[in-house]
Amino acid sequence: MNIQGALRDDALQGKTIVVTGGGSGLGKAMATYFSELGANIVISSRKLPVLEEAAQEISNKTGGKVLPIACDIRQIEEVENLWQRAEDEFGRVDVLLNNAAGNFISPTERLSANAFSTIIDIVLKGTSNCTLTFGKKWIEKKQTANILNIVTTYAFTGSGYVVPSAVAKGGVLALTRSLAVEWGKYGIRNNAIAPGPFPTKGAWERLLPGNLAEDFSFEKRVPLKRVGDHQELANLAAFLISDFAGYINGEVVTIDGGEWLQGAGQFNGLEAITSDMWDAIEQSIRKNNK
Repeated sequence: MNIQGALRDDALQGKTIVVTGGGSGLGKAMATYFSELGANIVISSRKLPVLEEAAQEISNKTGGKVLPIACDIRQIEEVENLWQRAEDEFGRVDVLLNNAAGNFISPTERLSANAFSTIIDIVLKGTSNCTLTFGKKWIEKKQTANILNIVTTYAFTGSGYVVPSAVAKGGVLALTRSLAVEWGKYGIRNNAIAPGPFPTKGAWERLLPGNLAEDFSFEKRVPLKRVGDHQELANLAAFLISDFAGYINGEVVTIDGGEWLQGAGQFNGLEAITSDMWDAIEQSIRKNNK
């Protein structure tokens, strides 16, 4: 499929957009499209070399300005530095896209307390850190702005085998809806996207290692019988952060080809995996993470 960009070329002209987890995968795809639409881009993650390479690639493609900033969103001081450097470079920040995440599959009883809290810290605490830091600055400046959170369809259904992620994403969903009401009076919109399967090489190899991705075929689980194209997600994200969506606030838009309607809990089908298979998967995940 050749999916085209959906918005007019100047739809985000002059806006400055901060994308966490913007150095690879879906974050990079969205940042690239925002840049094509005229936005100044700030991408962040913990790995500066990856960010610098992505920034150069995006800028070469679009001709836009892209600032890479290393940031561990679990650390509030680093998030405050992210804001300050973005504002120093571009004069203002208009949009925060909370895309950074972490996840792995495992029976919950196999998880250590540290493994569980690691996901919570990245997804929920990290999103909260960014949202509160940016939101307070906007309120202080009396500046209208908007926040877009990337959640998942199992944020509202729950799902076995990814329980820390489900808990954290459920919290981000509640944060989205709560602040949509509370911060609406400041002109700060809060919305979310719940994507279904949009495979990315690195993330999906870690999540579904070895032959598991092939055996656990998402194409069979999606009524449209295909996975999502990155441009389709970028089109939706660009619309929601644009002025065209100025009256959309507190909404969570699902883009999954109908998958969650067909069978709630994206990873519930993993109950078929035996204990020995989980041992092998665990070893593979540890190897990939290293």
